[in-house]
Amino acid sequence: MIESIIRLCIKDYENTADKKVREKYSILGGLLGIICNLFLFASKFAVGMMSNSIAILSDAFNNLTDMGSSAISIISAKLSNRPPDKDHPFGHGRFEYLASLTIGMIILVVGYKLCETSIAKFFAPEPMEISYWSIGVLILSIAVKGWMYYYNRYIGKKINSGVNEATAADSINDAIATTGVLVATIAQQFTTLPVDAAAGTLIGLMIIYAGYGIVREVVNILLGQAPDEQLVKEIVQMALQCDYVVGVHDIKIHDYGPGRMFGSLHAEIPDTADLVEVHAALDVLEDEIQEKFQIEFSIHMDPLCTDQQVITQTRRLLDTFIQKEYPQYHTDNLRITSGKVRLNIICDLHIPPQEYTKKHIRAIRKHISEAMKQYGERYHIVLARILPEGQTK
Repeated sequence: MIESIIRLCIKDYENTADKKVREKYSILGGLLGIICNLFLFASKFAVGMMSNSIAILSDAFNNLTDMGSSAISIISAKLSNRPPDKDHPFGHGRFEYLASLTIGMIILVVGYKLCETSIAKFFAPEPMEISYWSIGVLILSIAVKGWMYYYNRYIGKKINSGVNEATAADSINDAIATTGVLVATIAQQFTTLPVDAAAGTLIGLMIIYAGYGIVREVVNILLGQAPDEQLVKEIVQMALQCDYVVGVHDIKIHDYGPGRMFGSLHAEIPDTADLVEVHAALDVLEDEIQEKFQIEFSIHMDPLCTDQQVITQTRRLLDTFIQKEYPQYHTDNLRITSGKVRLNIICDLHIPPQEYTKKHIRAIRKHISEAMKQYGERYHIVLARILPEGQTK
């Protein structure tokens, strides 16, 4: 069904790399969300008031916040598509992440307020009435939320949108929560226990958990989380297939919003190669990476030393240093770039597994880099990888 709606509403719908097409996908998803959630809120609010059910009312206001989230996603789609300017040379793509963060914060607040109201019902219970109309509305709500999960997930994957992915996760949680409300509503008719209040509290906690997950994921992106390992692996494989490239290191990928990623890497090439030809080959590689992964890429060339005398001398120096300072460590995969101003020693470092922590790794990188200066300002260590002992990949 969603495919038919997309074909009907979006011209050139297959060209999802185009920013305008992505914007139309986001707006369509937001409009469908507003329509569905407005209908569900009105239906559940009416049924909740008639039946005096805190669980159904909680579910209704949850749908109201979802409607607000859909409106935010439409606004963010327009804002994130603004072109780069003087103050924002990488564009405004992170508006989508800010929108996801806002949605997550709204969900957290709503979850907290619903828990607060539901817990109060434990101490001041009120009689609840049920009707076939109530049950019908809840069953319809589950079906609508299931469809919303499907179409938001479809759009999220189609245009790589964190907002739609977050909305899809929220929709499936809503479907589960409404199922719980349905069970609690029926069960309340056969017991005097505060089943309705318990269901409302559980829904609130589920909403809080969903909001926390969205906020945590977006904050990690905004802080600059490590790139996807599979993506890095595929980029490395592509780079190694390029003529002249014998190794790569120092891969960095910066996320400025869906479809707005920038990356760089250091390509290792023999210092005997023709630099003009190497430069041309790396230009082609940059274009290939950009075309396949939609990442604007910049490649730095590291000409590896092929002088065996320099390599042997440097290896002896490195081994002596490591045995003196870190006898429990060892290095391998040594490469060197040797110039008059700087001699880069590129290698992998293997450390005991118990020392393999982020804090310790940062300290090792800093100390080794500074300690090598005792042999001369020209020496510079580049630890391509730090691995726990026994691991090679």
